[in-house]
Amino acid sequence: MRDTAPLAQGLVAAIRPLDPGLPWIPAWRALGASARIRNPFYEAGYALAARAAFGSGVRLLIVADRPPEAPGARLRAVWPFRVSWRRWGLPLPLLMGWTHGYCPFGAPLLDGADPEGALAALLAAPRALGLPPRLLLPNAPADGPLADLLAARGARRAAYWPHARGLLDLTGRPPDIRAAYLDPLSGQRRRKLRRARALLEADGAVDFEILSAPAALDGALDAYVALEAAGWKGRVGTGLGQRPEEIAFLRVALADLGAAGGVRVARLRRDGRTLAAAILPVTGSEAWVLKIAHDETRPEAAPGVQLVHRLTEAVAAGDWAIDRIDSCAPPDFALGSTFWMERRNIAHLLVEAGRDPLFPAARALERAREQVARTRAAWKRRGLDGLTSRSGRSAPAAPASAPPRGP
Repeated sequence: MRDTAPLAQGLVAAIRPLDPGLPWIPAWRALGASARIRNPFYEAGYALAARAAFGSGVRLLIVADRPPEAPGARLRAVWPFRVSWRRWGLPLPLLMGWTHGYCPFGAPLLDGADPEGALAALLAAPRALGLPPRLLLPNAPADGPLADLLAARGARRAAYWPHARGLLDLTGRPPDIRAAYLDPLSGQRRRKLRRARALLEADGAVDFEILSAPAALDGALDAYVALEAAGWKGRVGTGLGQRPEEIAFLRVALADLGAAGGVRVARLRRDGRTLAAAILPVTGSEAWVLKIAHDETRPEAAPGVQLVHRLTEAVAAGDWAIDRIDSCAPPDFALGSTFWMERRNIAHLLVEAGRDPLFPAARALERAREQVARTRAAWKRRGLDGLTSRSGRSAPAAPASAPPRGP
């Protein structure tokens, strides 16, 4: 395996570590801001912040117009990955796109000026570098620009664990249509929202706010951590308060994103107390629901639902100048689809990178892996999992690259 190799069209393929001190980080930032498919979780600031908590074994597959360290280098594609040597219990390795519980989108960064050329070079890079010629992109868009680019390239691919997650999309809609976005809500839903709001405001007025000032983000994170710690995650030991390395990651990420206007914290507050909060990275006119938590002491007041409702009202009214919000929700997570009528189709995509005679075998093995995981999940739901019934310990219900836990 080489760390740098020439490609066609005068381009260069490179493997580089996740290291904030390298000279090409500004070029990575520039690519992220102009990528054909924006992905905040693979952009430089966020990815480098996640390095300590989640980046063990992760490297970057880079396509550039010259070696990345050379002065003036322009990056054409970036994809963070790990090598999986025995995913199927056989010596048939593949490149796994980086995913973790705070990375719910797996589209590679491709040069917006020439995404076709960037993708062609990215798919040629593994063989040039002596890497396995098959890629698995977890939580990738199953349709839209990436699927179109792959189809135009003629790359063989297969999709696994498909699901559709809630998406608010007002792109191109005139103000009157935007303002009427919530009109389809049923009368029953509206009555429930009114009752819940009255319950929530019985102890005083509740303020809705969207924070963007960098100086406010650190305190907002502290309030979020305290809110989550007071709920079920804190009780079972899975809240952020029990994971200091994840708090540290989020603190660095929010500071980096906030300095460039790339994050918001939406929340409901009463008398200085946070009742519900959501952390939303922002890329251009799109926001992404990274984390959401709410006060669980009065579930009948549904503060989390009310936060999403108020957020939707704000976007529809033009109070926040964005067009889309991706719920980043795993399958069967209803909050993002309660008010948002559009859907983003997501799947794990196995992609052939160059000519690979073993791709059909890899495709069949991954399908078998998915089927086994689905069967085990069904057994677990029915109480038939042998490990659960004998020892009280649950076996994994899905492969390691299955959609991450809810926000």
